[in-house]
Parts: sequence; structure tokens; C-alpha cells
Amino acid sequence: MRGSLRSMTVALGVAGFASAADAQTLNMMKSLDAPHYDAQRTTWSPTADIVNMVQDTLVALDWDGKTVIPYLAEAWKVSEDGRLYTFKLRKDVTFCSGKKLTADDVVYSFNRLKSPDIKAPFGWRAGDIKELRAPDPYTVEYELKEPFSELLLQLTMFTNVIHNKENVETLGKDYGIKGLDGTGPWCFVSWQPRTEIVLKRHEAYRWGPSMYQNKGPVKFEKLSIKIVPEDSARVAAMQGGQFDFTHQFPLQFIQQAQKAPNLLVQEAQPVFQLVYYGFKISRPMVSDRRVRQAMSIAINRAEIAKGIYLGNAVPAITFVDPAAPDFNPETQSVVKEDIELAKRLLDEAGWKMGADGIREKDGIKLAPKVYYTQVANFGRTSEAIQGYLRKIGVDWRIVGYDSTIAPAKMAEQDYELWTVAVPYLSAGELMNLYFDSKNIPTPNRMNWQDPQTDAWLKLGRGALSDADRAKYYGLVQKRVADEFLWIPVINANMYQVTNKKLKGARPHMLYQNTFYKGLDLSF
Repeated sequence: MRGSLRSMTVALGVAGFASAADAQTLNMMKSLDAPHYDAQRTTWSPTADIVNMVQDTLVALDWDGKTVIPYLAEAWKVSEDGRLYTFKLRKDVTFCSGKKLTADDVVYSFNRLKSPDIKAPFGWRAGDIKELRAPDPYTVEYELKEPFSELLLQLTMFTNVIHNKENVETLGKDYGIKGLDGTGPWCFVSWQPRTEIVLKRHEAYRWGPSMYQNKGPVKFEKLSIKIVPEDSARVAAMQGGQFDFTHQFPLQFIQQAQKAPNLLVQEAQPVFQLVYYGFKISRPMVSDRRVRQAMSIAINRAEIAKGIYLGNAVPAITFVDPAAPDFNPETQSVVKEDIELAKRLLDEAGWKMGADGIREKDGIKLAPKVYYTQVANFGRTSEAIQGYLRKIGVDWRIVGYDSTIAPAKMAEQDYELWTVAVPYLSAGELMNLYFDSKNIPTPNRMNWQDPQTDAWLKLGRGALSDADRAKYYGLVQKRVADEFLWIPVINANMYQVTNKKLKGARPHMLYQNTFYKGLDLSF
């Protein structure tokens, strides 16, 4: 492997990849490009990292992954009924175009987000907005129809960055493609799809959040981000010193990077990123809770974490990471791996072992169809679980699809299970997104329709105290865990890898991207 990576490094150099020798340019790689860079029209994490470099949010998320700190809004207050947030904006902020930021830009941005023309898939992150008002140029009154207990936390997300109305209307359908104006530390220069994004320093930027020592501007004139889809190619390029920085580093190469004398590997802490298999409980084969429980307790998560993820993941025995806000510790005792119990549960559910070692019921084999996307470790993980479940008489029929067609195949609804890796900020976010009946058929692909769950979710969203929010979201966690609606498998680690000559790098956990603003970076 070492020799092949060395030869690949040479090949990449011949292909014209930039050298990291230019002290005025920061050279970065990432594995995936995005269809566009309009934050309001996507859930795509490859859009999020670029947007966070160019555009800013009202508030920022500190390194601990849970503390909300001032950013474009230097202060705020919340009404007693939790429906009105009053934000005081900084008065020294300008867009890359030179236009001064005012409250009108904030009002415009959120009105655009809730517009039916945008069809914003993450619009819920801004709460159920009733009205936004700008009583003066630096005050925003943000009124909700009903309280949203996680509004400030969700306002840190890329979906809620502030846009320049003039730039949006000038570019029209090309907004986020041919241009993108923002108040961030980097300014958009150009984008060559599937090849390179080029950004430049925002010279006027002086309003970095308190999590950074340097409040701006950044210390590089230019940021070049190359798209390099092949995992081994990114590893080779980093080892060869051709790039300064990459995130979402392939987990199978982490140990190799840790041994490289010129590379620094840092793990994002905390990071909430669950790999799970979900049951479409409306399908007869997996409608029985006992069948779902049997599959969940028959697999060996520790072996998967060690053998497939090479120790770069933690076995997940519940849906929510124990370090995540509002985690319910009672759910840790729900999943207990036990092959003999799994067999008894299937017997009780009427699935009898056939002569071929596969269980049957009413002439039907217990052979659920399982969809996965052909990226990362989904294929190998699915095959490993398939092997475990054969031992209890379950025959997973796994089907892999390329990432370009997997969403369309899932939309057809013709499967019993599917798998994804989901990043989230809190227990409440995960529960609301996946288990609210209004989100059927997606992302509530389980088709879980439970009035009690919906009622608790509404009470959690509208809670006016941390204790009440944790109480109701805790009840939801226990309810859906007890029903075994998912098979939680692992909580995946996330790393950034940098050249050791790059100083001040620190990985952020926000939405699968370790690069946030880059204000402290220097050679």
C-alpha cells in the first residue's frame, strides 16, 4: 500500500495539484462537491462547509458543541412566553461586496427561507416563524408562532446564514453557483464543479466569534479547495505535502496518517454521528417488535467498530450519543446483545427455522430487503450484519446503490430496512426529525405514526425550561428505543488531517465538517 500511495502522489503532482509551498495560499481538499452553494435550498454537508466560510449566522456554536455564543448578533433576549427573540446586531459588519449589514438583511434572509418558492428542506431549523421586524437598523424582532426551545442552537446551522438581497436578486437562479456574497472571513471567487472552489480573504472582516483568538481577517490571501473523490488519492496527496488540510478523512487510513511524520491527525470532540439501520414498520416482515428486537440484539457492534472502522468508532447501543444534549440515560439498557434471546424472540413471533437455515412463516422466508448507499463503510457493515443474522435464521438481502440514485430508490419505498449516517446537534433534533409523524415518508421512513410521540415532541419543542425540554425528549427516546425502530450500530468518529507546518487548526463538530471559519490558521 505504501508504494502504491507514493506512486499516486507522483501522479497527482503531474495532474497539476497545487503545492502547499505558497505561504499566501491555503490548499485544502474535500471528497465531495455540491450541486450548488445556496444554503437555504439543501441539506447537503458539502454545501455547508463552503457556506460557513463565506457567510455568517446570528450566533455561533462553541467548541463544546452545545454552547451558543454571539456572532453577528452581539446580544439577545427572549420573552417569557418563548415566542419573541430580540437580537441586537453588531454595527461594524460588512458583506464581501462592501455593503453594510443591517437588520433588513436578516429579515430578508429568514423571509426567503420560509418562502414556499424556496422549499427549504431545513427550514424547520428556524422555528415556525410568525413575523420578523426591523424596528431600527441594528435590531431584529424574531417572532414565532409557538415556542421553539432549540431555536438558538439551530440558528448556528448553515441553513440560517444571512444573505445579501441585492446579490440574491441579481444572480437569480445562478445564486450559489456563479456567485455568493457573505459577511464571512472568506469571499467567493470561483467554482469549477467537481474540480475546485476558490475563495479569497475578506479584508474588512474583524468580527470573529469569541471561540477564536484571531477575530480577523484570516492570515491567508487565498483558499483553494480541490475536489478529490478517491480516498487513497487524498491520503497520498496529504502524505506528499501537496495540501495543507483535509476533512472527512477516510477512517481506514487514519492509522497510516497518524504514523506519517509530516501530518497531524485531530479528532473532533464532541461529534454526534450515528450509523443506523431503520425498519419500515409498515412492511409485514418487520412489523412485529420482536423481530426488530431480535435483529438488533444479534449483532456484535464491538467487532464492527474494531474490524471495519479500525477502532475509529464507538459501538452504539442506543439512538442518541450519551454526550449529546438531553440524552436519556434510561435508553442505555434497551439494547443488550444476546443471540439466544434473539432466537427465542423469533420463535415467539412465529418464524420457524427452515431446512436451509432461514426462518419461514406462512410460506414466506424471513429475508428482508436492505438498501445501502455505496459510500464509506456501508457495504462492509451491511455484509457483516448479514453474517451475524444468518446465525439466527434471518437472510438480509442487501442491495447497494450509487449515491446519485440511492435517494430515488429509497423514495420508491420498496424495502424493509435502509442505512444512513446521521449528524445531529441534540437528542431533540434527532427525535423531531425522524420520529414526528408529519415527516412521513421522509425522513420518517419508519412510517412511525404515534400520537403520544407527537405530543411529547410538541411539548419538548415548546418547553420554556431546560428541565422540561429534557423530560419530554427523554420520554420520546425511551418510547422509540423500546419499539426497536432502528438498529443503532456505531457512533462514528470524525477527524481532520493537516500538514504539521499549519498552525492553529482545531476541528469543529458542526454538521460533518471539521473546518469552520479558519481564523486561527497560519504557517
